[in-house]
Amino acid sequence: MMLVDYAGSIFPIIAHSPWNGVHLADFVMPFFFFVAGVSLALVYKNVPNKVEATWKAVLRSLKLFFLGILLQGGYLHGITTLTFGVDIERTRWLGILQRIAIGYIVAALCELWLPCQWWRGEGASRNYFSHWCTAFSLCAIYLGLTYGLYVPDWQFEELQSTSFSLPSNDGYIYKVRCSVRGDLGPACNAAGMIDRYVIGINHLYKKPVYRNLKECNISKTGQFSESTPSWCHAPFDPEGILRTIKDGYTIGVSFHLHLWFLDFSLPSSVSL
Repeated sequence: MMLVDYAGSIFPIIAHSPWNGVHLADFVMPFFFFVAGVSLALVYKNVPNKVEATWKAVLRSLKLFFLGILLQGGYLHGITTLTFGVDIERTRWLGILQRIAIGYIVAALCELWLPCQWWRGEGASRNYFSHWCTAFSLCAIYLGLTYGLYVPDWQFEELQSTSFSLPSNDGYIYKVRCSVRGDLGPACNAAGMIDRYVIGINHLYKKPVYRNLKECNISKTGQFSESTPSWCHAPFDPEGILRTIKDGYTIGVSFHLHLWFLDFSLPSSVSL
């Protein structure tokens, strides 16, 4: 990710794709979740005390979540401003580490408390039937909200001042025309609407990567032109609520893929 963050502008092929398509950086998060799922399969292979294991998993997730807020929350007042501290009104609550933390605790709780011991010995899929039901339920919720949620027209205010030391009422109100259902574009997708209503638009990522699209028509200095669509000015969080729901499914599937490999591996007594 350091290579992507600091060299993405020099080598665009390794940077995040603005919206459609896949670049090298877009494979990083899925592999993070795959490794998290595999680690769960190794850690919870034998659990003598479920309550103690649950407490440790919750603590680990909370530490990871608050570490993500500390590193990616943003809007720390500098020593040159009139105040010093954290601007709670604009803190970014969700981020990469927060997504991993939430997905991790969901998969861990499923493994600890949904073991389905009564079906053991009838195949790998039946051993973990309730786990698969939970994973695919999360996937169904994600798809149902993505394609079934109606997104109305919406508006937001962009502050003209870049200083976070003093509150400012100076801003420009942009309106975005949507009134659609199942749209997958950056302006009218269900993920953005859920984040705006639940988290609040002030707590979203202020510089989304879709601003690099040709439609936004941004200059090399980062300035918008007069023909730039209104949605290009809007915040959007790539680590939002809807994607976090999907992450629980991703970690759960990778966890059980590893268990399948263990179930179908050759016994130690068999020699090749």
